[in-house]
Amino acid sequence: MSDKYVWLMYVALAGLAWGTYVPIIFFGGSEFGGKPNARLMAILCVGGAYFVIGVVVPLVLFLTGQYEWPTMKSTGLVFSSLAGVAGAVGAICVIFATQAAMKAATDASLPKETYKVFIAPLIFGLAPIINVLVSTVWHPTAEDAFNRGFKMPHPLLWVGILLVGVGAALVLYSKELSEVSHAPAKPAPTVTAEAPSAPEARP
Repeated sequence: MSDKYVWLMYVALAGLAWGTYVPIIFFGGSEFGGKPNARLMAILCVGGAYFVIGVVVPLVLFLTGQYEWPTMKSTGLVFSSLAGVAGAVGAICVIFATQAAMKAATDASLPKETYKVFIAPLIFGLAPIINVLVSTVWHPTAEDAFNRGFKMPHPLLWVGILLVGVGAALVLYSKELSEVSHAPAKPAPTVTAEAPSAPEARP
């Protein structure tokens, strides 16, 4: 692949990773039994993967000299760590959201998958909106990491936010319609024919 398009490959891989994360953790967490200890085990597995990919691999690359150590700045360390915290908290919240959604559906005497299917559309609809809104008021620089100031975004931003809201609503509404259309038909009541009564004897 030409160096000109390598970034597209990484974009595709990131989309693949984030897009498959939710269904994978749904299934993985359910395989531990669905009790509170299952949530902890799922979180432990996520943390183990973060440690191997996010800690061990970079350390090996630095210690073997394949990459030079970068310039250490406190702001870089702090904000990069905060990004890791945000990613880990998001991953953990998906696990807790799944557990809570299934419990809420069970308590409401509904199929346990009823609310769970809402989680991924809402997360991936909400995340880009928050990303853009934060970027409109936070403009960090090397001199001031907390530089703030509102910059009026392009009008298309508001169109995008509207479309995300409409899209999320359509996802949820279509889900409800699918459930109604695929609901099993109620069996017709069985009518049993009564045996004719014996004629009354006349005097």
